[in-house]
This record gives sequence, structure tokens and C-alpha cells, in this order.
Amino acid sequence: MNEIRELTSVNLPYMLASFFVLLAGARAALSLLEWAVGKLGLETGWMKKRREEHDLLTRTSQSLAALQRQREKDVERSDSRDEEISNDIKKLTRMFVEKEIDDMRWEINNFATKVSEGRPCNKDSFTHCIRIYEKYEKILEENGLENGEVEISMELINDAYRKKIWHPGST
Repeated sequence: MNEIRELTSVNLPYMLASFFVLLAGARAALSLLEWAVGKLGLETGWMKKRREEHDLLTRTSQSLAALQRQREKDVERSDSRDEEISNDIKKLTRMFVEKEIDDMRWEINNFATKVSEGRPCNKDSFTHCIRIYEKYEKILEENGLENGEVEISMELINDAYRKKIWHPGST
């Protein structure tokens, strides 16, 4: 009866060790079989699938490298284009500021000529010209420029304006 009892009792550590030894042996046998098939120049379905996966991985890696290079070129071109646009905007801004300054100078000088010739000018015209001069000075200051062209004209306009305020009946 002891023999039967020994047969029915399970030695778990021994069973697990045996199972892992069998698995390792099966893996070794499969590796040996794969090596032999490869040496004979044959290809199994599993080997074919593994080769195709490797080829796909290689192509994907090459494609990603090509995309990365293209992206770097695109970023470089984009940065270059951004710099060109920035320079164009600066140029246009400078041109606009210069035009505004020239227009204001012309308007102030033209009004000074009108006043010096004794042509009639109303209070609103004087006020408008004085506001234009204030804007002119502000634009010059914001752009680091100096006034050197309309100071005499503004002296004429301010003198005529003071006379107009103190003697409203004159021109």
C-alpha cells in the first residue's frame, strides 16, 4: 500500500523542475532544428515571418530617419523664411514711419508757409497743426530720431497762434 501512496503523492518541486528542464530541452531542440534548416537553405514559415518582420522594422527605421532629415531641412527653411519675413516687416515699418514723418513735416511746413504769407487760418487749423507736431515729436522719440526740420516752422505757427488768441480780430 505504501507503494500506491507514493505513486499518488505529488512532489511539486520535482514536477516544476522537470517541467522547466523539458521546456529548456524543447527550446534547444528547436534552435538546433532552426540552425540545421538554415544551413540547408530552407525557410520555415516561422523563419519567413521573422525575416519579414525584421525587414519591415529596417524599412520603418530608414523611413523614420529620412523623415527626420526632411523635417530638419523644413525647419531650417522655415527659420530662414521667418527671418526674411521679419526683415521685410522691419523694412516696411521703417518705410511707413519715414512716410508718416515726411507727411507730418510737409503738413507743418505747409501750414507755416500759409501763416507766414498772411493767409487766413482759423483756430481749429492751428490746433490741428499743433496736435500734428505733438504726434511728430512722439514718433521721432519712439524711433530714436531727432527733430531738426520743423522747429522754425513751429515757432512761426506758435507766434501767429499767440497773436490770434490775443488779437482775435486779426487774420
